[in-house]
Amino acid sequence: MPGFYGKYYYTLDGKGRILIPPTFKEVLSSNYSLNLVFVNDAFDHCLCAYPVDEWNRLMEKIKQMPQTLDAVKYYMRRVIGSAVECDIDKQGRLLIPSALRSDAGLNSETVLIGQGSKIEVWDKAEFEGVADPSKFGIETINEHKANLSNLGL
Repeated sequence: MPGFYGKYYYTLDGKGRILIPPTFKEVLSSNYSLNLVFVNDAFDHCLCAYPVDEWNRLMEKIKQMPQTLDAVKYYMRRVIGSAVECDIDKQGRLLIPSALRSDAGLNSETVLIGQGSKIEVWDKAEFEGVADPSKFGIETINEHKANLSNLGL
């Protein structure tokens, strides 16, 4: 299955628009529509962008979960409650709604990270903080190494 991979640095313009990397646009045009659903990430200070088909699959999974569980309620409020469908314009840009830009702390410098079936959009400074291995203690790094090894990585 095709997916989104790689890391790209882009600048938000004054209206809150961001360019979509050509490789991401190719995945969208070949496999999906040119629409993305933007949402707050459940736990990180970033946005997630899903192709509409992937978003619909996720919604079907959520519908199957017990709606009375606190974790499901949290997810519904934080993620699903923030969802906005956005179209890519003719110049290959997406307008990220101001409320979502504010929620994720997006300033002008951003990082787009391919995550397989979704794209993460980070403020550059925030991303550098979470992606810097020196920010983690040796125990945490070793724990992550073990988990990744269990995945065959």
